[in-house]
Amino acid sequence: MGGFSNGTGRDQAAFMAARIPSFTHFLSSYAPDMLPAWEIGPLAGGSGGAADVIKNLPHATTIVAVASERGVVMAGDRRATAGNMISKRDVEKVFRADEYSAIGMAGVASVGLEFIRLFGVELEHYEKMEGRALSLEGKANRLGKMIRDNLMAAMQGLAVIPLFAGYDEDSGTGRIFSYDVAGGPYEEHRFHSIGSGSIFAKSALKKYYSDDMPVTDAILACVQSLYDAADDDSATGGPDLTRRLFPVIATVTADGFHRLSDAESADYAQQVVDGRMRAPDGPSAPLRTAS
Repeated sequence: MGGFSNGTGRDQAAFMAARIPSFTHFLSSYAPDMLPAWEIGPLAGGSGGAADVIKNLPHATTIVAVASERGVVMAGDRRATAGNMISKRDVEKVFRADEYSAIGMAGVASVGLEFIRLFGVELEHYEKMEGRALSLEGKANRLGKMIRDNLMAAMQGLAVIPLFAGYDEDSGTGRIFSYDVAGGPYEEHRFHSIGSGSIFAKSALKKYYSDDMPVTDAILACVQSLYDAADDDSATGGPDLTRRLFPVIATVTADGFHRLSDAESADYAQQVVDGRMRAPDGPSAPLRTAS
C-alpha cells in the first residue's frame, strides 16, 4: 500500500499498517507530541518555586473500594485541596473505565483526570483492534504500565495513584487492584482505600465489612468509612448537606458499571448522618468469641 499524507507531514498510511492494540503505544510512534506531557522543567525561582507550584495544584484525596457478593463498590469523597486550602468541594474522583470496571484516583487532580481519560481510550482501542475486551487482570496490568511511564513526572511531584476495581467475568467476582508510584499492581482482597484519609477509611472498614455482603450494605460501608476518614483527615470531605454534595458511588456487577444518581447517593449519606447524630463514632462491631 502506498503512503499518503494529510499535509501535516504525517504519514496517514500508519493507520493502515500493523495493528497495534495499545493506543498509547501507537500514538507514541505516530504522534508523540499528542501524548500528555506531564514533566516540568526548571521554573523561575529554582526548585523551591517548582515545589510551591506543585503544592498549590489541586490534589484529590480519599477513595474506597469494597468487594460485595455480586461485584464491587467504589466511592470517593468530593474535596480537593491545594496545600492547606480547600480548592474545590465538588471534584469527581470515581469514573467508568469500561463496561465492567471502575477507576478512582488520588494525587494531582489534573494529571489524574488525563490519566483516566487516556486509560478509557486505551481499553476501547484494544477492544476495537482485537475484537474482544482485555481480561480484568490485563486491564490492571495495562494501567500499571501507564503509571510506570509517568514515573519521571511523579518524581517531580506530579504523582497520581489510582485504585482500579471491576467485575471479573471469568470468576464471577469483584476484584480490586492498588498501585505504587512505579506502577506495580497489587491485588487487594475484601476492601482497600487510597489517599490521605485511607488509613482511617481502612480502619473503619475493618469493622464494617463482612464477607459476601450485599451491594447495598457495601455501599453503606463505603459511605461510613468516608465519613470516618473526613472525621480525622482535613483533606477528605464529608457529606455536605447544605450544598447537596455527596460521595460519588459506583457499582460494578454482572450487569456492568452503574453510577448511583445524586439522589441515591444523598439517601445513603443521609442514613449515615442520621446515624451519627445518635452515635457520633459510628456503628460498633460486636466482638466475636469462639463458641
